[in-house]
Amino acid sequence: MSCVNVFEDKGFSKLLPIVYTRATFELRCGIDLLINKIERQYKGTTINLFCREYLADVLETKYSHSVNKCECSGDGSLFINGRALLNSQIPLKGPEEAGVTKDGSIVYIRLNKFNCEKINPEILLGSDPLAKLADIKKVEVTDIPMINYTWEVFQYNPGQLKIDYNSYTGGKGKIEGKVYEGSYLLNPSQIFIAKGASVYPGCVLNAEDGPIYIDEDAVLQPGAVIEGPHFTGRKSIIRIGAKIRTGSTIGEVCRVGGEVEDSIIQSYSNKQHDGFLGHGYLGSWCNLGACTNNSDLKNNYGNVKVYVEGKLMDSGSMFVGLTMGDHSKSGIGTTFNTGTVVGIMCNIYGEGLPPKFIPSFSWGGAKGMVEYKADKAIEVAEKVMGRRKVKITPEEKKLYSALYEMTKVEKTYAISSKE
Repeated sequence: MSCVNVFEDKGFSKLLPIVYTRATFELRCGIDLLINKIERQYKGTTINLFCREYLADVLETKYSHSVNKCECSGDGSLFINGRALLNSQIPLKGPEEAGVTKDGSIVYIRLNKFNCEKINPEILLGSDPLAKLADIKKVEVTDIPMINYTWEVFQYNPGQLKIDYNSYTGGKGKIEGKVYEGSYLLNPSQIFIAKGASVYPGCVLNAEDGPIYIDEDAVLQPGAVIEGPHFTGRKSIIRIGAKIRTGSTIGEVCRVGGEVEDSIIQSYSNKQHDGFLGHGYLGSWCNLGACTNNSDLKNNYGNVKVYVEGKLMDSGSMFVGLTMGDHSKSGIGTTFNTGTVVGIMCNIYGEGLPPKFIPSFSWGGAKGMVEYKADKAIEVAEKVMGRRKVKITPEEKKLYSALYEMTKVEKTYAISSKE
């Protein structure tokens, strides 16, 4: 039987800092992680994961799939780029070929068993993965979106929410949880409330412009307003009076209040209080202090520039807010400029606008930054995770220590609070 190998390529570097602590196929877009979308298409098929070597130990603790092992069998294997938004099957069987986008990104490679042996994670992460497969036919792929930059994740999110909703519900609404009297469900045929979930009086769920999926044991406290398309993950809490506007995804075990628009919160992150998060992406274990706000639109309505690989890049979009890596936090009243990027393990606070790029393991704000030592950052991470009854693993500690060294180069970038 053929197998599926989900791989990372060199494009991961344009998705930092979100993917410092996860593989590209663990990004969330819609209801699912990208790997979940692939798993859904290939049920019953052996799936292997190819990733950066420093992530391998952590991934092995999270998945039953083999990691960084090329285990081809039968007729060969299908290699699928972990940055692909896969909503339909790429045939397992067929001629040997490489599906590539117009800009040259590899979407998939279908190989026989002999050629599979020429491929490994290091080659796939290299500058020319097809160099050893010179005779492989290339075909242009136009119908499978690829995530190239962090802002594209939330740009694709509304459409992916609709696709994932239809996949899980057949496009129908259903109430399995508890919806209290005094709640308002607009267009209930597009609202799914999973078992154990609670929707308290005064909540408004408006699915007229897109479906709403509330997962198991989630809680919508009184007065929360949610516009579809939307997903609230398992055991997450939407706080009293929250305004969750269209196109937002909130992962598992999050606490979210205030106003959120067109944003993705990965999992285990808190934005408990008033404040605005728009067109943003928060990693896991983040915490935004009360009245933290980000700008997502420039006053001159121009395209937002975002730091990518240490250089400012035109996003091509008027709307880009805050991108924040895992285990980073903001103090009360923090204000982030349009298109700000915050690395992993940061603590940002104080008046004024912090720089538009904040290196990983930084402590401070607009008035200056100091280095956040790895041992202290890991100690705090362990406490934070323990409050959610999650035990930090030795593999995670090892990863964070390695990232502390790897991300030192970020501190050499010339950064300001302006574009």
